[in-house]
Amino acid sequence: MKVGLISLGCPKNLVDGEVMLGLAREAGHEITADAASADAIVVNTCAFIDEAKAESVDAILEMARLKRDGGRQKLIVTGCLAERYRDQLRSEIPEIDVVLGTGEVADIAGAIGGRSSGHAVPVTFHRPARRAALRDPAPAPARPPRPTYLYDASTPRLLTTPKHYAYLKIAEGCDYTCAFCIIPTLRGSYRSRDEDSIVAEAERLAAGGVRELLLISQDTTFFGNDRGLRHAIGRLLRRLNGIDGLAWIRLLYLYPTTVTDDLLDVMAASEKVCRYIDLPLQHASADVLRRMRRPGTRRAYDTLLARARARVPGVTLRTTFIVGFPGETERDFAELEAFVRDTGFEHVGVFTYSHEEGTRAHALADDVPAALKAERRDRLMQVQRDLVARRHATMIGRTTRVIVDGPSPDAPLVLEGRLEGQAPDIDSVVYFDECDATAHAPGSLVDVELTGARGYDFIAVPFRPVAR
Repeated sequence: MKVGLISLGCPKNLVDGEVMLGLAREAGHEITADAASADAIVVNTCAFIDEAKAESVDAILEMARLKRDGGRQKLIVTGCLAERYRDQLRSEIPEIDVVLGTGEVADIAGAIGGRSSGHAVPVTFHRPARRAALRDPAPAPARPPRPTYLYDASTPRLLTTPKHYAYLKIAEGCDYTCAFCIIPTLRGSYRSRDEDSIVAEAERLAAGGVRELLLISQDTTFFGNDRGLRHAIGRLLRRLNGIDGLAWIRLLYLYPTTVTDDLLDVMAASEKVCRYIDLPLQHASADVLRRMRRPGTRRAYDTLLARARARVPGVTLRTTFIVGFPGETERDFAELEAFVRDTGFEHVGVFTYSHEEGTRAHALADDVPAALKAERRDRLMQVQRDLVARRHATMIGRTTRVIVDGPSPDAPLVLEGRLEGQAPDIDSVVYFDECDATAHAPGSLVDVELTGARGYDFIAVPFRPVAR
């Protein structure tokens, strides 16, 4: 059968989709990028906030229409929305043939139909949930038991990212009890992959042309702690740093309490590990953080960020915040505003709070009006825009290194790339001036001079490719 995939949400979900494509292809199915020509359509969904749920439902309904009108044989819904609303999806959208939750990725070949891939079920790792119990004496929302799933290096995987970069999931699940978050309910407790398995997969990706490796999980810096291993993320980075072919290794989704001096020292000393810290802090007011069930205070965050900048000179700091959480006052928001202004993050994302059933925060009154949430988001982003404009003005004329991504999706005749401090899809980019869009191959490292800025993005003139 021809199989098409629509994958929504975060890179962690994207990796699940790539594994499903790999398993389907190994089972003998043909993969197509054109959903309209597919015999079986897989919609890999997200359910983190209202907007993500709406996008997922819209995609399912569109594919259901394709199935009705075009005679498609199968519509399969997977991912977090499928895990969260399995019964509702089945009853309300009759065109859906199969619903697979987050622990059922390995069942995709059977869901599509035809012969089995013959591939063993991906590795699972089970352990007592003692850490979560110790951290959180309050009862968690009830959830049905389900299989624990974690792919390994031998699991087939078909990349859907550009050839020169790939996400590598080093762990699954989460032990934290953040009040606004449904992910632990959908993904289970934290479980790390085996280090040798990760290295083997990274070597295979590098041999296939991947130049930038992005390590992901719900808490990337907690890697190995669930197995009783200290400084495991540092050891893993040292091993990955020695893999031929890789140029950059980037960490996404760090957590304030697990950013250690060992990690910062590895980041500072390793040639290929990007000096880039993606650290979702969510807020700065101690009262809001307490209600969010997040660790720390503004003072603790100031200390952490100062330590990161001291130990990793030139580090880029990225964070995200939630505004409009239940009980957030104007004073709380003013503290967050001051924190952003004083810290000077290179990248900031702001979300308005989404009141999600199944989370601990759902028991709180959603008492910040939607219009005020949006206003606070816009005010905080204006603070960030002003900071970025001032920072960019100081960087014009500098020479720096860029990885080439290829012709810009927005302007195909213009070549686009990224600084070490810019992650794909979520951060700003660098546009090449005085350069043909085919002058440098994707994945090339090029030295450039920054000659201008446009909003969050840079304009640069390339000097020469870097041999590495």
